[in-house]
Amino acid sequence: MTTEKKDTNSLRGRICLVAGATRGAGRGIAVQLGAAGATVYVTGRTTRAKLSEVGRATETIEETAELVTAAGGEGIAVPTDHLDVEQVKALVERIDREQGRLDVLVNDVWGGEHLLSFGKKTWENDLAGGLRMLELGVKTHAITSHTALPLLIRHPGALVVEITDGTSAYNGTRFRENLFYDLAKNAPIRMAFGLGKELAEYGGTAVCVSPGWLRSEQMLEGFGVTEENWRDAVAKIPDFAVAESPAYVGRAVAALAADADRHRWNGRSLDSGGLAREYGFTDADGSQPDAWGFILAGETGKPDVNDYR
Repeated sequence: MTTEKKDTNSLRGRICLVAGATRGAGRGIAVQLGAAGATVYVTGRTTRAKLSEVGRATETIEETAELVTAAGGEGIAVPTDHLDVEQVKALVERIDREQGRLDVLVNDVWGGEHLLSFGKKTWENDLAGGLRMLELGVKTHAITSHTALPLLIRHPGALVVEITDGTSAYNGTRFRENLFYDLAKNAPIRMAFGLGKELAEYGGTAVCVSPGWLRSEQMLEGFGVTEENWRDAVAKIPDFAVAESPAYVGRAVAALAADADRHRWNGRSLDSGGLAREYGFTDADGSQPDAWGFILAGETGKPDVNDYR
């Protein structure tokens, strides 16, 4: 992920909360909001002093905050377990006390990859692990929205962005192979739809955004590559050629936040590739990957990945 200082000032003065910004999409979103000049509160459970159940000490919220500041914004790290209502209340009260407003809420809390298994029926899966996925991917989002929305709607133009895996067009007719995962990743789509209805009378907007095949830190590590040489993995997994960096979905969210006419998207399910074509931004390498378009085309044929990048 680039840390080059590129302040466009398009979001200067905006106060953002990225819930779940330790790594992956959340970190990418926080950094790109910072690159546009925003003040970004970044939360998560992994800090330089404490490790979460995900077990990855290499990414911390302090590091994310530093990347936000290096990009041109102001990053503020606040250790928060979004399943703990009192911690979330304290977070929102701090933002109110320090800023007096909140303009953008990004619900990206997840951290359930270590619980995920495929190839098993629902009754064959570990129930405790499945329910934990629902806590991490659904309950956290509900708690955070319930607690932060009163501050968010204090000023017109509020934006809520739910982050998930998959669009309504894809998830709506396809089973994501694990029932608990399927529920966890469809819930944010419905949350954005419902919140869009509720926020409209306050001049607010809610959307759900999905990255494509994300080159997260964990994904790169699993493939034995880095962001610098990620294309080396394409030899073994050709479809990985359509993968995107976390900066891509970050630029998607930053573009939405800067768009005065963003309410036209209210309640909708969007993806980074589609928003790139709408707003004209690119991934870190200058391309515009369309992972979901490629995936859909692959169900009926053998698409050329070059046509989707």
